[in-house]
Amino acid sequence: MEPETSARCWKCNVELDLSVKVTRYDNCPSCDADLRCCRNCRFWDKSYHNECRENVSTYIRDREKANFCSSFEYKKSSENERTEADDARARLEAMFKKLK
Repeated sequence: MEPETSARCWKCNVELDLSVKVTRYDNCPSCDADLRCCRNCRFWDKSYHNECRENVSTYIRDREKANFCSSFEYKKSSENERTEADDARARLEAMFKKLK
């Protein structure tokens, strides 16, 4: 299985080239956001305890800043997450369909 060579920035959604190693100090070329942060990790999930699906022992205060988490793995480009607004909109639409 070949490693994923592209990902998307959590902040501006620009495509990132992962064919070169991205370090803790690298930033998005488009919006300057930290790249090696929880929000770009495939384990980040706001609904989980500590906002992580991995059993991480250290607490990470700012999920949008670079960190040293040993469980970090880039989220694949194909894993397009729905935003909270999209989820809320879908719930509202479903609720109004029930009323008709």
